[in-house]
Amino acid sequence: MIKEKNKIKILVVDDHKIIRDGIMALLQRVTEFDIVGEAENGQIALTLVGRINPDIVIMDINMPIMDGIEATKQITEKHPDVKVLVLTMTNEQEHIKNMIDAGARGYILKNSGEEELVSAITTILDGGNYFSDEVKDAIMQNMVQRKTKNEKISGEPIPLTRREKDVLNLIVHEFTNYEIADKLFISVRTVDAHRRNLLEKTGARNTAGLVKFAIGNQLFTP
Repeated sequence: MIKEKNKIKILVVDDHKIIRDGIMALLQRVTEFDIVGEAENGQIALTLVGRINPDIVIMDINMPIMDGIEATKQITEKHPDVKVLVLTMTNEQEHIKNMIDAGARGYILKNSGEEELVSAITTILDGGNYFSDEVKDAIMQNMVQRKTKNEKISGEPIPLTRREKDVLNLIVHEFTNYEIADKLFISVRTVDAHRRNLLEKTGARNTAGLVKFAIGNQLFTP
């Protein structure tokens, strides 16, 4: 959960100042949050991340000079401890895929409310991932269309054990390792082992990749 003593440092990245102002106004209502910077494009964001070391970056996609996809890729590669939450207008499947591949830990739309934005931030900082229902629906719709066209879905089939599927399902629903361990009556170390096995079997690079794999192969319960 959010630390009580140390405020969560947040960097807001969007090419529209009115949007940045609105996001910052919402987040400043949360006493545990500290808005440490803002940027109008990915290049400025990358520079600021190296300077102020935020805990999380709220990132738009379509921006001049350097877009959110490239910025997210460079941030997660150079600063792996910094989390990225996508906040954008588009729920196009290609954008979602590219941002997840770049290392984003969450993806929500700009029509989300304050409660969902705060929930997404805290979930990600707890070690989970957060994808809004609209984003999950967009991914599922794309997968259904591909199946209708009899196209092969990459990575399918993958022989996962029943327990691995249970863990994967809980990962999709944003449970942390501790919560998964508690729900399945296993140790956190065992959950870590299942995560490693899932990464190896699915070819995913990170937890966000596992979420994408689970949604794409319908290995989760709504």
